[in-house]
Amino acid sequence: MFGPFERAVARRYLRAQRGERFVSIIAIFSLIGIALGVATLIIVMAVMNGFRADLLSRILGLNGDMVIYGAGRTITAYEGIAQKVRVVPGVVSVTPMIEGQVLLSANDYNVGGIVHGLTPQGLRDLRAVSTSLVEGSLDNFGGDDSIVVGVTLAERAGLSVGSKITLVSPDGAVTAFGTVPRVRTYRIVAIFDAGVNDYNSSVVFIPMHAAQIYFQMPQQVTQLSIMTTNAEDVQAVTQAIVRMLDIPGLRVMDWTKANNALFGAVKVEQNVMFLILTLIILVAAFNIISSLIMMVKDKRADIAVLRTLGASRGAILRIFLMCGATVGVAGTVAGTGLGIVFCLNIERIRQFLQKLTGTNLFNPEVYYLEHLPAKLVWGQVFEIIVMALLLSFLATLYPSWRAARTDPVEVLRHE
Repeated sequence: MFGPFERAVARRYLRAQRGERFVSIIAIFSLIGIALGVATLIIVMAVMNGFRADLLSRILGLNGDMVIYGAGRTITAYEGIAQKVRVVPGVVSVTPMIEGQVLLSANDYNVGGIVHGLTPQGLRDLRAVSTSLVEGSLDNFGGDDSIVVGVTLAERAGLSVGSKITLVSPDGAVTAFGTVPRVRTYRIVAIFDAGVNDYNSSVVFIPMHAAQIYFQMPQQVTQLSIMTTNAEDVQAVTQAIVRMLDIPGLRVMDWTKANNALFGAVKVEQNVMFLILTLIILVAAFNIISSLIMMVKDKRADIAVLRTLGASRGAILRIFLMCGATVGVAGTVAGTGLGIVFCLNIERIRQFLQKLTGTNLFNPEVYYLEHLPAKLVWGQVFEIIVMALLLSFLATLYPSWRAARTDPVEVLRHE
């Protein structure tokens, strides 16, 4: 498509000559603008993808892909229900659980929390907790007084393995003087770091038997937590379980409904950020138009001479197309490389900037997670590259067409 003559002329025009450095500087800034726009778009999309994937994996790892719960009541004969659900295609595990809200108190530190009552095997199956222990062991998780707490709660309350923590429930015994809260002290046997600040600071685990005693639920649970083979296809499994159970008073809720607002907000934010950051590339593309128009105006005499020497309008068009495309391709390649390298080292860069500025750039109490995730989706990176190249190419069309329409007779008459 581009011959040796056109490549040679385009290469010469891209090099700054004496008296033409202003045009060259504009081209350089256009290149930098496209590179920064592409890099920023790749980085932001990778962070948003990583945030969603990490948040999803951690939330599902702690809560399950779906839960079966009783509408306003507890679930009795839960083992029979669990056995029925386990045979549904796509179900990996079913874990009976007791969940209740309490006040956690230790060493003058008090905070609202959530208690999960699980069997020792059920807690081991909860990989987000059992594989992230920072202190202690689950071998001692049993009896009526053992408890597993999160690392953030332990740090704030000054707790360690062997320390005592008190659980206070507002649903206590009714007396003549009012309701007396239930108070029970437990011994910490392990501390976990699930990577989600909310869980590390407010969720604790006690044995199933101890939870049934504390919450006065003999042979009962509040829910069944279910893990599936594919969380993204959880709705098909949910429908199969609903059809199979058909028990009045039982409800099935999967993660898409339980966390619909959170993940919906992440998706909307991702789309908006993509649209906003695309404008950076669009502005850089307008800079290409400006630089090429100035180049065409500056090279009118050269164009006229080339036309009189036999260069066709198509050749002139291709020369300036190549000039603009070179800026766009170079900027896109540089931005892609910069964005990928940044994403692969984003946590190191964050740690360096935090030490340099002395500020917390990623507060886990705000963003749920305790590190800055980044997940490169190569199909998305390819779309960004194609979009940047397409905008750069479109930006070259009008100035190149203007150059090709230059009338050599009119130009040379006024020279």
